[in-house]
Amino acid sequence: MNRFMSVLVRQTFAPLTIVIFGSAVAWAAPPPPPAAQSTGDRAALQTALDDEYRAEATYRAVLDQFGDVRPFSNIIRAEQRHAEMVIAQMVRLGMTVPPNRYIGTIAAPKTRLDACQTGVEAEKTNIALYDRLLPQVRDPQVKATLQLLQSASRENHLPAFERCVARGGMMGRSW
Repeated sequence: MNRFMSVLVRQTFAPLTIVIFGSAVAWAAPPPPPAAQSTGDRAALQTALDDEYRAEATYRAVLDQFGDVRPFSNIIRAEQRHAEMVIAQMVRLGMTVPPNRYIGTIAAPKTRLDACQTGVEAEKTNIALYDRLLPQVRDPQVKATLQLLQSASRENHLPAFERCVARGGMMGRSW
């Protein structure tokens, strides 16, 4: 289990729940009664977490293969924060949080250009995933979380990988 999976502190103060993951803190209103919770919300969160986990493992494989290079070194940290945000919503709704089953199972692309192209495709797939999930979500906090994650993919991650492809796979170094 990686450090981003462990809930270090969970304390409820009416009407807020405070959840601390590593260095991230999430505040959330108490969950709705079980009868009011949407199965669409739960399914969306499970699917979103799975996608964030897969992205983290993919970008980890690239970093292991090519070293500490941008945009992967920056975006992997964002993916970890995204997973933490989804986990906070899952905890709020009383859901079980699975471990990241993808870590160490995904092979890195063969070239740096392939890695950047993989990033472009992964982020496009992520944006489309949220387009499919968001209409199923009823809980406003879950919806806001997923919208924020989709926006990060659209506004930040995708353009970074597109720049990497435009440079022919030449990645920046993280110092």
